Amino acid sequence: MTGPNTKKVVLVTGGSGFVGAHCIVQLLQQGYKVRTTLRSMNKKNEVLDMLRVGGIALTDNLEFIETDLMKDLNWDKAMENCDYVLHVASPIFLRAPKHEDEMIRPAMEGTLRVLKAARDAGVKRVVMTSNFGAVGYSHTDTTKIITEECWTDPNEKGLSAYNKSKVMAERAAWDFIKKEGGALELSVVNPMGIFGPSLSPVLSSGFELLKKVLDGSLKRIPNITLGIVDVRDVADLHLRAMIHPEANGQRFLALAGGILSLPEIALLLKKKRPAIAKYASTRRLPDGLVKVAAWFNPVAKSIVPMLSRYRNASNEKARQVLGWQPRSNEEAIIASAESLVRFGAIKI
Repeated sequence: MTGPNTKKVVLVTGGSGFVGAHCIVQLLQQGYKVRTTLRSMNKKNEVLDMLRVGGIALTDNLEFIETDLMKDLNWDKAMENCDYVLHVASPIFLRAPKHEDEMIRPAMEGTLRVLKAARDAGVKRVVMTSNFGAVGYSHTDTTKIITEECWTDPNEKGLSAYNKSKVMAERAAWDFIKKEGGALELSVVNPMGIFGPSLSPVLSSGFELLKKVLDGSLKRIPNITLGIVDVRDVADLHLRAMIHPEANGQRFLALAGGILSLPEIALLLKKKRPAIAKYASTRRLPDGLVKVAAWFNPVAKSIVPMLSRYRNASNEKARQVLGWQPRSNEEAIIASAESLVRFGAIKI
């Protein structure tokens, strides 16, 4: 592919992830040269398989480099001649941390490692993937819509170590840019619950929740509300934030608009994809029963903080500043359900 972007080089950290792989697909489709970091080169063929699912047949403009967010090794090589960086990767934990610092410190240190290497290499702009947990989890005035002006208090009661790590890492990023960033520019994307088509049988947390609804594991559905965004639109927003002049120094909430509850999602799929949702329950589980179950059930305990979470947020900034036009909640959910079937997680 040739075009105006063929000489531009973009580094995508964490190319084997759900969002990272979709970013690579869109960058290659638009003619960029792409370099992506992997913690192990053993993941290379997995990424190539994902790209094929995403419609990328030729990968001549793609290269891989082995790096780790927690080590200095190879970050200078990863950044060499790069115009832009999409910092999508997060430190991976195979077990729940005994202490929140086990998750927070790597997130902050990894982010700063990427920013320092980008600054030193003369990169123009870094687009960092944060999340809604860094924006709206301390919002108490339910008469007002959540916007990018809002920040989550990292000391908020009940805040998960993951969300705390996200807000602390994003704060550290903005602080670095202000004090040490030099000419380096920064934009941040803050997605809500990411759904849409998977490129891999390795499923993200949102898919696991949806799978439990569809396969009948949840006999009664807790009244969790979700803000939703399609992964293809998250990738598109990263690319827009990467090149748009007005995106410098800005954060952008990524959501389709409005919210859906888990019972509403079950009803939607029973109506739109009855073969996939034939085992899904539509019986609601009262909040009080979830709270009682939380005393002895770790799954219920993890759900309790989600029951009363206010998620009415605005995507107006991304629409107005960047011309972003996301897909609907329904389209994202249906694409996720179809991916569960495609990769054999749900049998029909």
